[in-house]
Amino acid sequence: MDKALSSTLRLQGQACLALGSPFHARLLELAAEDLDAGGPTAGLLAPWNGQDLRGLMAAAVPLRLLGGLHDLVLSGDDPALARAYPQPGKAFDAESAWPEARRAMAGRADRLSAFMEHEPQTNEVRRSACLLGGFLTLAKETGLPLRCFEIAASAGLNLSWDRYRYDLSGLPWGPESPVLLPSDWSGALPPLDAPVRVVHRQACDRRPVDLRDPVQRRRLLAYVWPDQFDRLERIRAAIGVALMQDVAVEAADGVDWTAQSVRPEPGAATVIYHSVFWQYMPAESQAALHQAIEYIGASATLDAPLAWLRMEPPPENMAIMEVRLTMWPGGEERVLAVVHAHGASANWLG
Repeated sequence: MDKALSSTLRLQGQACLALGSPFHARLLELAAEDLDAGGPTAGLLAPWNGQDLRGLMAAAVPLRLLGGLHDLVLSGDDPALARAYPQPGKAFDAESAWPEARRAMAGRADRLSAFMEHEPQTNEVRRSACLLGGFLTLAKETGLPLRCFEIAASAGLNLSWDRYRYDLSGLPWGPESPVLLPSDWSGALPPLDAPVRVVHRQACDRRPVDLRDPVQRRRLLAYVWPDQFDRLERIRAAIGVALMQDVAVEAADGVDWTAQSVRPEPGAATVIYHSVFWQYMPAESQAALHQAIEYIGASATLDAPLAWLRMEPPPENMAIMEVRLTMWPGGEERVLAVVHAHGASANWLG
């Protein structure tokens, strides 16, 4: 029995409950009990035996397990498991689903293990609702069109942030769109009247998701929690927009790509942005990216400003999520908002 592994499952279960997925919360508790008893969960998680709690959370081991099971459901290859999983309009609970999940972990261990070798890649599109205030602030304060560069963009769904419709506690922003992003907004409002025009968009990811590939597309869906039907509906709509717009994400390391691809240009505000990515980087990569952005910022001018917009937990408190904006020339940093990790709410401070 590996106590760190079972503790990781339980901690992630608590996080799932706090973020609105009681199904996954209980499923992870049952998986932890099965791990402690030496059941099939122990075999699936054996590659991570001996790692400490911090390393296990950084590797997102519980999310790999949950994603593998959900991918099996979405594929249709295990009808019994699919019937036990959440579906709109049908009663469901983890206690009833667990026997089928445990059977699948024992009988389809090779398939699940192969899925779990790849680190989780999520692309929560409602994080755009948190980043929106930063883009609006930048547009308002500079009066310039925007050049957008997203690091760790996954499938690039948040590269289309200006193509979505937003509802900030009843206040709309954005064009008519198949993607509607509601967010409970408190505090003041960002400058919703700011004129926004995106003149360039570019993105990278170490292992980008090719949405044209149905297997990769399903993998992206698998990391959306199955009892959160609204999130599944939104990501499917956002995938449709990305495919229609032929959104492309370059395969590249974030540090190297930023240093090579991003330069301020006169007549536009250049913005580097990312969300829920920083915490998974090694400390040396964080330092290198920070240095690269500051180097680029040193060449910014009033006519060619640079901004660094990010939605990440502050290092001193990983339990919360903030939106921060740094602008050059000058390098002034501001905390704009404290937000929900999936974009469901924002307390605007900016």
